[in-house]
Amino acid sequence: MAFVLHLLACIFGAGAWVAINGLWVELPLIVNELPEGWYLPSYLTVLIQMANVGPLFVTLMYKFKPGKLNEIYVIYFIIIVGIVASFLLGFFWRETTWVAGQIHSTAFLILTFFLSLVDCTSSVTFLPFMMQLQAQYMTTYFIGEGMSGLIPGLLSLIQGVGMVKCINITQSANGTPNVENSTLGQNEFETQYLPANFSVQVFLFLLSVMMVFCLVAFVFLTKLSKKENLNRSLLQSAVTLNSYSTSENLSEPSDQGHTDTQKQDEPSYVDTTSGTEVNKTTYSYGQYILIYFLTAWVNALTNGILPSIQTYSCMPYGNLAYHLSATLGSMANPLACLIAMFLPNRSPVVLVLLSLLGTGFGAYNMTTAVMSPCPILHDSAWGMALIVISWIFFIGTLSYVKVMIGVILRSQSHSALVWCGAVVQLGSMIGALVMFPLVNVYGFFKSADLCNTQCLS
Repeated sequence: MAFVLHLLACIFGAGAWVAINGLWVELPLIVNELPEGWYLPSYLTVLIQMANVGPLFVTLMYKFKPGKLNEIYVIYFIIIVGIVASFLLGFFWRETTWVAGQIHSTAFLILTFFLSLVDCTSSVTFLPFMMQLQAQYMTTYFIGEGMSGLIPGLLSLIQGVGMVKCINITQSANGTPNVENSTLGQNEFETQYLPANFSVQVFLFLLSVMMVFCLVAFVFLTKLSKKENLNRSLLQSAVTLNSYSTSENLSEPSDQGHTDTQKQDEPSYVDTTSGTEVNKTTYSYGQYILIYFLTAWVNALTNGILPSIQTYSCMPYGNLAYHLSATLGSMANPLACLIAMFLPNRSPVVLVLLSLLGTGFGAYNMTTAVMSPCPILHDSAWGMALIVISWIFFIGTLSYVKVMIGVILRSQSHSALVWCGAVVQLGSMIGALVMFPLVNVYGFFKSADLCNTQCLS
């Protein structure tokens, strides 16, 4: 039963962000077909931030109308919306209409908004639902959430997304391009994308199938969680009755008041794995502020700031460096969750140090992006190795921090996890809004042309 619950929790977590992560990795193919071109990522960023109306509504309902919103029904609703939207996207993603005198991919943008609404709202519904299961399944959920980036990344590698070749085009005397080398003109190279192994439509249908798996996993999780809650209640009643009987037999009447005071001063809960009563860790107001600040900061880096400049950071080192950074970085996420399962550390000091370490790797990645198209060691194998390793450790260390924060808040209360999800979205939104004008308005970052960029040594 434990193995089945772990598997279901992992599949359930994978459905949290699989749709939007899938669209991001598919962009190199999509932008060549839609009229927005390479401005499409900026549209996606705006749509994702608009979709935060979903988690905002859920959070306000939890705050001002507690008990009125059934999170299980909300989860069913958003997963079904995700299935329908991703399925329709496979048919209508190329459809365009005229809007304000310009042609736009209206169907793609509208359906992407609904997918963003699903994924953003999952942050404030999926996590609180996991409160119904034991703490050990929370880590498995985060492993699945990491898989929501890894699985689309692996599919894109199989598909051959973004693979390019350099075509030698020589400008002839009359100005017509000729692929064959010639001494009549100046040699130039043109970057051309290789055809994919399967279409964008097939990829979008695969995303829809993954959302179906998420729905099936959730159906079984709700049924099994009810059984587990019943067993937990019976076990807790037995432990409480046993503790009461033991204290009555062993305590003197004169010591009864002292015993009750001690029980009130040391909050405890029942560990359903061992069937024993253990002390519950309490945190001060300042520690809560620190934990939520780390949540916002880490998610701003991993979901908003660094993803928007990954191409500028990696592409100067070559197409291989970009794909290794994206794929191995996605693998680092579930690996960090596994490490958190076997080597957990809830110390706020350790989490702060790990956050600083991850921020350091992020700063190196940002530096290479700022220096694009000619970052340090751009023409060296050491440069490619360093950028790949930096992205792996950036994602890995901060993923560990996110998992441990989730475990800490899970041990506190249901509302703590709701606010955790809200802060996750807030941090991600701030990071994206900070980077949007720098990347898309002011052109602060310069892209590298793999075939024509020349840098001074």
